[in-house]
Amino acid sequence: MQVADVRIERDSLGEVPVPVNALYGAQTARAVANFPISGLRPHPDLIVATAQVKLAAARVNYRNGRLTAEQARAIEQAAQEILDGQWHEHFVVDPYQAGAGTSHNMNANEVIANRANEILGGRRGEYRPVHPNDHVNLGQSSNDVIPTASRLALLRATPRLVEALRLLGEALCRKAQEFGNLTKTGRTHLQDAVPIRLGDEFSGYASAMRRAAERVAEARRALTELNLGATALGTGINAFPGYRAQVAAELSAITGFELRPAHNTFEITQSHADFAHLSGAIRNAALEVIRIANDIRLLGSGPRAGLGEIVLPPVQPGSSIMPGKVNPSIAEMVNMVAFQVVGYDHAVSLGVQAGQLDLNVMTPLIVYNLLWANDILANALTVFRTRCIEGIQANERRLSELAHGSIALATILTPQIGYLRAAEIAKKAWETGKTVREVVVEEGILSEAEAAEILDPVRMALPQDPDANRC
Repeated sequence: MQVADVRIERDSLGEVPVPVNALYGAQTARAVANFPISGLRPHPDLIVATAQVKLAAARVNYRNGRLTAEQARAIEQAAQEILDGQWHEHFVVDPYQAGAGTSHNMNANEVIANRANEILGGRRGEYRPVHPNDHVNLGQSSNDVIPTASRLALLRATPRLVEALRLLGEALCRKAQEFGNLTKTGRTHLQDAVPIRLGDEFSGYASAMRRAAERVAEARRALTELNLGATALGTGINAFPGYRAQVAAELSAITGFELRPAHNTFEITQSHADFAHLSGAIRNAALEVIRIANDIRLLGSGPRAGLGEIVLPPVQPGSSIMPGKVNPSIAEMVNMVAFQVVGYDHAVSLGVQAGQLDLNVMTPLIVYNLLWANDILANALTVFRTRCIEGIQANERRLSELAHGSIALATILTPQIGYLRAAEIAKKAWETGKTVREVVVEEGILSEAEAAEILDPVRMALPQDPDANRC
């Protein structure tokens, strides 16, 4: 970098070259040099959430006489511009940074201070009359700003996942209704089992997605409790009495969330169990999605050498060498994403347990993993719904063929002839290649008419409880 391309700033460690056009300053420049790790930038929701914290703090500090009207107005305008989508390119600290997110906090303080001074006619890097630490960070610490911004960012982000889960559940429910009267052979241990309706299988998938959405929605509620105003360790040093309640109320007005001060500021500063709770709910949703995607792949396998009970919408050629091959590409992608989400959860778990004494310094790792887990899973579920689930068709001929040929139909005979005799019938059907119905007629156990009625898989598949398959 040429000399003309930089300005020289000074922090508590000495002089630092900063790109001349950067809205950030010395401490951010040090972080960029110290942490060239992933090439990633802060998540947009975290940038917005951090600016919301600074906006709320400026308003409360002004009302309590700690900022001048000029300083407060300029900080508010700078923060609002960030909320409106401006200046995000100046948030440049890698997610893998020094503990507690001090670098990200200072990045925000410097961007807002420099922009505020510009608004007041000053120049970048001069920090008059607005200083990053003395004014933008007034009454705050990275130890309460970063956990609070992380909670706000996740409150902003997670409704997208909740909605994606809900819409996927609705799409699966519509398929359950569409397939409601189509009987198929059930499978346990990947072996033939008693008949079930295809619609009932899909109703189970729909219900699982609805419950996953409810679990994520429930877990996010704990994030409304904030330690903002706890400052460094929970004592509130350098803030003032009443600040915590005032800034929570101001943030509620800014964000639209019903926020409240932490019941115990020391707990929220030390513990990130609320993040683990949310991560677990997202992980559990991913596990359910993996299971369902795997079932979709199995049910659609073939078209001739697999189960072939459903037909998946073709989205792209499946092979560079085998003409006509079409793969379950969307379900495969969904599995990859869900596997990654499970990995993110493990990283979050390690971060949550790594808190020591009065502070958990792993917040940057935790919020990065949670935000991206939320985003990629929500995106994958939307694609899964629109490019796979909604286009699934039932292979009615194959369903009927396998249902009527299943040796598990012998189960219905157990009350009449006993388990061991029914097992002999099933074994003979398997060894001879005949249906159970054919064997019981040959053995004289049932007449043709009785066998047709009793061994009807459609009747056998009807749930005993008509409400059991509501999705």
